[in-house]
Amino acid sequence: TVTGADRTALIRKGNELFNSGAVEQAKRVFITAQYGDGMNRVGDYYLEQENHLEALRMYWLAPAPDKVEKLIEKITSVVQEWVSEEASE
Repeated sequence: TVTGADRTALIRKGNELFNSGAVEQAKRVFITAQYGDGMNRVGDYYLEQENHLEALRMYWLAPAPDKVEKLIEKITSVVQEWVSEEASE
């Protein structure tokens, strides 16, 4: 567990990495620092990239229960569509 000044320095570094486009590195820093806002932003990035499972993971770790619930509903509806399509074939 990282606390105090070290956590602040990690968050600052993670923000710099994220803003420069180094999302994977920023993700590791945010997880280490347990920085929910940063993990949310990484989750939003993954969602934009249509990487739903990694977005869900980030929202779960953040924690962001509203975003988790919304994404689970979306994934569930896609799976239901697949099952429905397969059943009609």
